[in-house]
Amino acid sequence: MKKILTSVVLLTVGALAFAQTADPNNFQMTIGAGQTVTLDPAQTYKLTGAVVVQNGGQLIIPAGTKILGINGTSSYVAVAQGGKIFSNGTATNPVIFSSASSTPAKADWAGIVICGKAPINVGATATSEVASLTYGGTDVADNSGSITYTQINWAGARFSTTKEYNGLSLFGVGNGTTIDGVSVINGADDGIEFFGGTVNASKIVSINNDDDAFDWTEGWNGTVTDLYTRRTAETVGNRGIEADNNSSNHTASPTSSPTLKNVSLIGYKTTDSEGNSSNLFRVGTKGTMDNVIFAGWTTAIAIESDASMAWFNGNGKFTNVKFVDITNKATTKTTSGTSATALPGTYTENENATGAGEGLFLPTWAQGWAGYDQFLGTSDVVKKSSLKITPSVATDFIQIHSAAKVTGVEIIDMNGRSILKANNATTVNVSTLAKGVYFVTASNAKGEKEVAKFIKK
Repeated sequence: MKKILTSVVLLTVGALAFAQTADPNNFQMTIGAGQTVTLDPAQTYKLTGAVVVQNGGQLIIPAGTKILGINGTSSYVAVAQGGKIFSNGTATNPVIFSSASSTPAKADWAGIVICGKAPINVGATATSEVASLTYGGTDVADNSGSITYTQINWAGARFSTTKEYNGLSLFGVGNGTTIDGVSVINGADDGIEFFGGTVNASKIVSINNDDDAFDWTEGWNGTVTDLYTRRTAETVGNRGIEADNNSSNHTASPTSSPTLKNVSLIGYKTTDSEGNSSNLFRVGTKGTMDNVIFAGWTTAIAIESDASMAWFNGNGKFTNVKFVDITNKATTKTTSGTSATALPGTYTENENATGAGEGLFLPTWAQGWAGYDQFLGTSDVVKKSSLKITPSVATDFIQIHSAAKVTGVEIIDMNGRSILKANNATTVNVSTLAKGVYFVTASNAKGEKEVAKFIKK
């Protein structure tokens, strides 16, 4: 009798869930089997709690939709196995996830989680850190929908070294899923992390996130094309890449072995609570990287564990690499913690490597939609404007001419680091700058921007 009553209750709840629509002022809901919820791009949605897309449900987010999170880690979007999300942003009209606060801060909301049925190496299945959903399986081509040209801002949280909310977490996601054009900015933990699975990704931007910009573990096998990451200060983040296979079993199968191509990893030299700033490949991970720029790292490539050393050390897995402002190009360490020698052939150098496209600067493919244009690196005007920048080497001043109020000026060095900022200024004193080549960016109240290069002699 209890079984019959339970079935009736479930059917009733299911019928009520099927009738749900998204409330822009209180966006939290469960999207059940057979249900499709399509948001209205004319509305701004306040994410006040969990949005969970269950097996057989679909969430469709049209281009230009804004979803603003509040209430910290209780607010997130999670897609269960068999559910699908379609975040359909375009390069000219992205989907924007951000904070609902007038003074946004990291961890204002928890981020986006997708759980699929592709293979992992921590068991046949496992449970996600966010939303406690099952992930993993045997379907390499599993399809969880698509995310295109989507910003994820002010998300994430970090409870411990083993429980973290990232901007975008991909748990056992299959390669039938599309990830093309995602920027994760100002996050409280990792920008994007892959927990096993086979999903591929392209056009990924990860900037100013508190832990790793780009992270993989648990047997992820996929391809990434065009990846741009930046650490903006010594107190923000620690690694461009943190790459793992399985910390309990370094040779666990499937082995993490992604392919990355066209990558710029911009660091900030320092030490922090997790060791020297670096790009870390450890506990048995494999992989290859081609056309890569490592800039501003204490250690560009740190290889740790016997299994990872057997794959990377001396074996040419890093090709067409350009090092800029690097203390150690490559270091190695055994599983026992003993430092070893990075063998010749671990990487091949190419001073003409372009990385993600524009070297150290935000690539063309990311400009506009990614929501982070401070590091445009070009001597050309970004778009037609009334702004004009006039560097005066003789007087150590830069003059900004504009028909509208100048709202911001920034000086950037050749490593892509911000050296000097000024607000509402038409004259900037650069006499204290060291000799060298710099870029100056200026913006005005009309939203116009110009970038020019100058040489401090």
